[in-house]
Amino acid sequence: MTVHDDLLDRVRDRLAADAADPTPDVIAAAIRAESRGMLGDTDLLAALRFLQTELIGAGRLEQLLGDPDVADILVVGPDNVWIDRGAGLQRTDIRFDGEHAVRRLAGRLALNAGKRLDDAQPWVDGQLVGVGRRGHTVRLHAVIPPVAHDGTCISLRVLRTATRNFDELVALGAIPDDTVPVLRGILAARLAFLIVGGTGSGKTTLLGSLIGAMAHTERILCVEDALELDPPHPHIVRLVARTANVEGAGDVPVRALVRQALRMRPDRIVVGEVRGAEVIDLLTALNTGHDGCAGTLHANSTAEVPARMEALAALGGMARAALHSQLAAAVQVVLGVARTPGGNRGLTEIGVVSRGDDGLVRIRQVWTRRSGFAESAAQLDELIRTRSR
Repeated sequence: MTVHDDLLDRVRDRLAADAADPTPDVIAAAIRAESRGMLGDTDLLAALRFLQTELIGAGRLEQLLGDPDVADILVVGPDNVWIDRGAGLQRTDIRFDGEHAVRRLAGRLALNAGKRLDDAQPWVDGQLVGVGRRGHTVRLHAVIPPVAHDGTCISLRVLRTATRNFDELVALGAIPDDTVPVLRGILAARLAFLIVGGTGSGKTTLLGSLIGAMAHTERILCVEDALELDPPHPHIVRLVARTANVEGAGDVPVRALVRQALRMRPDRIVVGEVRGAEVIDLLTALNTGHDGCAGTLHANSTAEVPARMEALAALGGMARAALHSQLAAAVQVVLGVARTPGGNRGLTEIGVVSRGDDGLVRIRQVWTRRSGFAESAAQLDELIRTRSR
């Protein structure tokens, strides 16, 4: 006989009522019980494979998460599954049995992340445990109909741990040779810096390499919303934010961890990504004697940093004038990274923070990958020389 959908539904219901983990033995026992011994070995194995795919890990997306080159998996309804290996989106041949199958997977992944996904809460944002490649964090975002008009949408982002060191990035061309003395000078002079760029542009990779090049006698507190930084440095203390559970409790935001880091005797504080009101706490930290701090920020270019910081500071109630005053005193250098047309990622801009007569901060371009060093490079050289005394 063939494996019928009603049998599989009964097995799902039985497993859902069972507190045991859905191991192969547990699934096989549930199939035998619901089929009352009427399934042959072939049908039993077929049902077991199907239910393992449907009930364990990321289901049909698990094979994509197992690909070391896949950075993003995007699902829109049952017939559209896309991946990004770093050179743009590619459509896969993976298909789901219907909208109900995509929604069931989204709900299971939401539970894995400790969140709820239903009509009352039609979207979810969280981090997955026990799926995909070992050692990597997978960030989940999902939206269900009717909010998602074209069917349940699932977005999975593989957050690879940034482990490349400074010399490796130089060898790969991600850090151009002519910028090496400047970057080492920035670190030695303990200038505070921000790394900016778009999604997947290599901000965290560059940040991790620069942390690894910092003096090994320094204690560095890293604060992240997802564990990505693993720099080759002997004295790293990593604090990772936590989102609320399904009951809405247990939230530990980045902003709270930045304040805790201040009490842990840091030589430098590094914020993996500034994306909200924690920018106020970071600027406060930078203005309390903690030189050489760093962070990353989403921005398309170094010139956009002041406007981007204004928007984030407004979330915490900081006025524009106050933000520019704090920023001018706290940050000296901005590094821009981007993905090139060929798919490579690396440093593309270096800017220095400058405050005009109107009190507003602007970023003066010191170096670009296309044009090399500008006349304003003398300002950065002088800053490095002065702070290195």
